[in-house]
This record gives sequence, structure tokens and C-alpha cells, in this order.
Amino acid sequence: MKMRAAVLEKFGQPLVVQDIDIAKPKAGEVLVKVHACGVCHTDLYTASGADPSGYCPCVLGHEGAGVVQEVGEGVTLVKPGDHVVTLFSPECGECIHCRSGKTNICLAIREQQGQGYLPDGTPRLSRDGEPMRHFMGTSTFAEYTVMPEIALANIDKSAPLDQACLLACGATTGLAAAIWKAEVEQGSTVAVFGAGMVGLGAVVGAKLRGAERIMIIDPSEQRRELAMQFGATDALPGGDDAVQQVLDMTGGFGADYTFEATGIVSVMGQAVEAARMGWGLCTVLGVAGKGEKLEIIPRFLITGRKVQGGSFGGARGRTHVQELVDMSVRGELDLSGFVSHRITLDDVNKGFELMEAQDGIRSVIEFA
Repeated sequence: MKMRAAVLEKFGQPLVVQDIDIAKPKAGEVLVKVHACGVCHTDLYTASGADPSGYCPCVLGHEGAGVVQEVGEGVTLVKPGDHVVTLFSPECGECIHCRSGKTNICLAIREQQGQGYLPDGTPRLSRDGEPMRHFMGTSTFAEYTVMPEIALANIDKSAPLDQACLLACGATTGLAAAIWKAEVEQGSTVAVFGAGMVGLGAVVGAKLRGAERIMIIDPSEQRRELAMQFGATDALPGGDDAVQQVLDMTGGFGADYTFEATGIVSVMGQAVEAARMGWGLCTVLGVAGKGEKLEIIPRFLITGRKVQGGSFGGARGRTHVQELVDMSVRGELDLSGFVSHRITLDDVNKGFELMEAQDGIRSVIEFA
């Protein structure tokens, strides 16, 4: 079947919207008509060539939501007509990691997914008869995508897809980190470094958990003001003395919980140092550049601070994304404020430009 898609032809060059072919789903796979897709920093990171695991040509996009069109043999988790959120972080429920309950990093399709293929080692995308690899197992900068059923969250049909798509990556990363990974305690003090999509999600998650004080640290006045609207109680400009700013706000102790959402290793270091002596927990969410290293003074750990990472915020894809959608349907979680721009597939490169200019929070591609 022919479809339009945004293809990364060369690193560092604009994506090219063109017609390509998509094959029918095989056993365990699902064909999804994409209705909306967020333009995420991870897409830009790969398109720039900075991602050491990146490859081209491929169809980018991973923050998608749509409607199931067709299912392959043996599919039981979804059926045609179901509304779904695409997951770069699947949940098979059967591998040693899923069964452990200790991690959200499912192993079922990880190896082939990382190489740009579906579980059988082949792609469903092609152009002029030549195979084309998938991106993050999703490739949602396209009118359709074929994905494994374990990489789709079946969601409430009443949830707007142009908002639910944000839960495929950015929003869930921040929300889940505060709610399920760090398990922010009621009445605690939280410091969030970075007020982009992930940072704002952490702010909202901390608020939902009942944090008493939520500090947002970001050099952008506009983003600090937006974070205050989402539940932050204090806004700090950050910079070289960001740690001291947090200490000044916490009687010299630091925050009970800190979240880093910038991908800048120097800020990661600040988030560790700004965590409270004795029991402070720092959760690192940003993706650093190739070869970069985070240096931590051992004394910070010896005196009780803890540091953890959180791919996808620690969310178990099919379980937690569905829970977040249900929260939004019940009115407990407002996702609408995260959508700052609505664009078409032809404007996908504009979405990257808006992101680089820090104009708004998330551009969402809407398909007709």
C-alpha cells in the first residue's frame, strides 16, 4: 500500500515527505492508521546525526496515536477499530525483565528493534522495491505504521488522539518518573531541571503525588511561567549557581527529589548535588550526547544521595500509558496545555525549527 511519510535521507538535512510503500502486518503485528504524532527531541537528535545508533534512510517519528486498521495472525491484544498509542518501549509481560517487576525495559523485540526491523528481522517499509528500516520500532511520521502488538497501548476511544499521542514519549517520561519511578511522597520538596515536555510532565506528576513544593529550574522565563501554570510553586533561572538557588530555597538541605530533563551533563551534575543530603533522590531523564560522561563527587553519595535513570520514566508501556489516558479522561490529568502547535506532515521540519527555537512545548502533526 502506498502512503506518505517523512524520510530521513541524510543526517543533518531536512526530512523529505514522499510516497513509500507499507506492507501488510505479519503474525503478531498490527497495521495502524496514524491520526496524530508529536515532534519529539529524540527525532531531532537522530536526524542531526548525533545519535550513535542512528541510521538512514528511515521514517522517523515515535510519539504517535491512531486507530487499528488490520491485525496479523495470532494478534489478541487489539482489534480493528481500537484506538492505540504507539510504544517505542514495549511490554510483552513474558520476558525475564517484564516478569521481574524491577524494570520497564522489555527484551522481547529489543535486538531487532534497535536495528530498525520488526521482530522477524525484516521491515514492512520499502521504496521502489528497496527495503527501508523503521525508527524506534514505530516510524509514525507517516500515514500508517506496522508494529508488534506488544508495542501498542489500547486506550479509551473517548480520549483525543492529538493529546494521547504525547503519552507515547515525552509526557509519560516526566509523569511516570515522578509517579512510579521516584514515587514522590506527599508533602515533599521537588526540584525539576528543565521545563520542556519531560520536565513539565515531572512537575505535573509531582503535583499529582502531593508534593508541597515544586521548583522549576530553566533559563527561559517563558517556560518557567508555563511551569507555574502546570503546578510549579517556585521558578528559578538556573545557570552556574543553580544548586545554590535550590539550597537557598530549602534551608541549605536540598530537595527531597530532583529530576533532570535537559540531556546536559553539567545540569545532571547539578541535579545530583541539589538532592537532599541524607535521602535525596535524583532521577536522570535526559539523553546526553555521544561519549559524554557524568561526573559525581563520591561524597554526595556517601552522605545519602541516590541517583537513578529512567528510560520512558520507568513506565511499563501498555500498562501505564493506558492508566495515564484513563486519568486524562476522568479529568485528573490535562494534556491539552502541552500542545503548542498543530502542523501537517508537510511541515514536519517546521516542527524541528520550533523546537530548536524553544517556541512552545510540543508541535503535533495531525493527519487528515
